[in-house]
Amino acid sequence: MATLRRLQEAPRHLLVCEKSNFGHDKSRHKHLVETHYHNYRVSFLIPECGLLSKELKSLVMDIGPYYSVKNLPLHELITHEFINTFVKKGSFSALTYNTSIDEDNTVALLPNGKLILSLDKDTYEETGLQGRPSRYSGRKSMKFVISIDLMDLSLNLDSKKYRRISWSFKEKKPLKFDFLLAWHHTGTEESTMMSYFSKYQIQEHQPKVALSTVRELQCPVLRSSGLAGEPEEACSALEFFDWLGAVFCSADLNNEPYNFISTYCCPQPSAMVAQAFLCTITGFILPEKIHVLLEQLCHYFDEPKLAPWVTLTVQGFADSPVAWREKEHGFHKGEATSVRTGPTTVHHQ
Repeated sequence: MATLRRLQEAPRHLLVCEKSNFGHDKSRHKHLVETHYHNYRVSFLIPECGLLSKELKSLVMDIGPYYSVKNLPLHELITHEFINTFVKKGSFSALTYNTSIDEDNTVALLPNGKLILSLDKDTYEETGLQGRPSRYSGRKSMKFVISIDLMDLSLNLDSKKYRRISWSFKEKKPLKFDFLLAWHHTGTEESTMMSYFSKYQIQEHQPKVALSTVRELQCPVLRSSGLAGEPEEACSALEFFDWLGAVFCSADLNNEPYNFISTYCCPQPSAMVAQAFLCTITGFILPEKIHVLLEQLCHYFDEPKLAPWVTLTVQGFADSPVAWREKEHGFHKGEATSVRTGPTTVHHQ
């Protein structure tokens, strides 16, 4: 009965709001973007806008490719050649897909060179490697997390530690996964991703971009000076966050009595805008690309605009083994929003 009761309860959630200025030296917006490594969807909403500028549209359409590779042996990600070619020469990200964080083994390679494995109990024991119990496994540990620093490992490829990890991945417990891959590098050299993994089933993908204009959108009044909101003057950050999710889902916001799908309505006070531009980018998107997009949106108010604010929302992968930085990711945990209001930004995590 206790188990059934827990299943019927809504999962615990946490909303964290921060207020800062993009122009301030200590603003954390860049750090927040850089440490949210695996991004599935990026959306921005601009009220009182019917057409994107050429600069912004060009940036959106040139987010850059990502790749999928099937049945890639895990030991390929710890070889000397791979580390020198990709990890040391830019920002490389990899994430298993077609896996569930609460049921399957999952793997992520972070841009800082950390290889994170989230393994079930049997697989973990068979690898013979040292890790720690998952914080989400409950009283009886059924999931374990292994963290391997590839940058540290590459300093001495003749070390006992490297030989043991290599032996584990190649012989003791060979593991293969379907991966999403992305690489951001400086310099003029062309990406060698396709050629490097040519003996495996690798494909190049372009992010999907959806552009639309929302007509007659009821928008809540938001004031950056007060995140908690003020009765009859401004909505709270939580109310705005819920409203934003409804807009992205194309939900009806009128609360009509005959609507049996949604009874949600726009928080009050609110104002009607004639049109709003909505852009959604879906794929495997690197933090560097999101940072450039955010910086471009920051310049939206360089010239006077009718829009009172602009929002940028980033969604991670539900089944990534890590969320922010290297913090372990649970099934119900992981999302980020940055709300631009003039020179001020509000972050939700």
